[in-house]
Amino acid sequence: MGNSELLASAIGLGCMGMSEWYGPTNDEESLATIRAALDTGLNLLDTADVYGNGHNETLLGKVLGNNRHEVIVATKFGFLPNETGLNGRPDYVRKACDASLSRLGSDYIDLYYLHRIDPQVPLTDTVGAMADLVSEGKVRYLGLSEVSAASLKKAHSVHPITALQSEYSIWVRDIEKEIIGTCRELGVAIVPYSPLGRGFLTGKINSPDQFGERDYRKDIPLFQAENFKANLNIVRELESIADSKNCKTGQIALAWLHSQGDDMFPIPGTKRRSYLEENIESLEISLTNDELDRINRVSMQVQGNRKNEAGMKMIDRGLPGCS
Repeated sequence: MGNSELLASAIGLGCMGMSEWYGPTNDEESLATIRAALDTGLNLLDTADVYGNGHNETLLGKVLGNNRHEVIVATKFGFLPNETGLNGRPDYVRKACDASLSRLGSDYIDLYYLHRIDPQVPLTDTVGAMADLVSEGKVRYLGLSEVSAASLKKAHSVHPITALQSEYSIWVRDIEKEIIGTCRELGVAIVPYSPLGRGFLTGKINSPDQFGERDYRKDIPLFQAENFKANLNIVRELESIADSKNCKTGQIALAWLHSQGDDMFPIPGTKRRSYLEENIESLEISLTNDELDRINRVSMQVQGNRKNEAGMKMIDRGLPGCS
C-alpha cells in the first residue's frame, strides 16, 4: 500500500455495517463473515472507534488472535462518541489510540487514520501526535480520511501518509479533480469507502421505502425523492453491462474501481458471507473501453449530495478553517 511495506489484498472488508447504520446487526454472522474473508486471503480489515462506539473494534478483536500477524488492521479516530463532534488534540490522539488497542486486543495498529480533521486544531499538531505513536511502535503507518489535496500535502510534510480513505464510486467521483493526482504524486494509496454506493449500485434497492428506521441512508440526498428516481438510470446501465457478462450488478461497480489503478484498495462493507464472495469475485471481471465509456457517461447524471448537511460540513474540501 502506497509508500509502506503493507502487502494488502486488492479488496478489503469494511466492517462498519456490522455494528450500526444499516439496520439490524448479527454478531454471529458478522464474525463468520470476517473469518471467511481471512480464509480467502483477504487481509485488509477496516474499522473505527466510533463504529458502534467501540463495538466494531471489539468484534474484530474476537477474530484476530493467532491471525494478527496476517491481518492489516485499519482503524480511525477523531469523532467523539455518537459522532457528536471532532477531537484532533494531541492528548486525545494518544487516548484514542490506547482505547482502540485495548478493544482490538492488540499491541499495534497497522494503519491509523484521522477520521476527520478537527478545524479547531492545526492539522500539523494532530499528525505530529500520530507520528509519535509510530515512533513508539503503537502504530505502523498513518492515514487520513476525507481531506483535501492541500491538507494531504501539509500532513505528508510532517510524516509520510500511507493511505487516503475517501468515498469513491461510480456515483461519487469528487476525488478525481485533484486528490487522486496528489496521492499518486506523494505515493499514497487510495482506499475508496462505500464503493457500492451504500448498496445502491448493487441494483438491490428499488425504493427509499426499503430503508428501515435505523438506516441512515434515509437522510442522504442521493437516495431521496426525485434524486433517487434519476439515479436509477446509473443502476440500469450497470445492470445491462452485468447481464452481458453474466455477473452481478455490484460486481460491475467494483470492477470499475479496480480499473482505475493498482493503487486502489476498495473496502466494500458487508455483514454477510454471500455478499463477501460476490465482492471478491469482482476481481476476475474486466471491463472493455466501450463499457467504461458507457459507465462514465451515465455517472455524469448523478443527482444529490452524498451526505446530509451536517456530514458535508465535516468534509475537508480545502476551504478556510479546514486545514
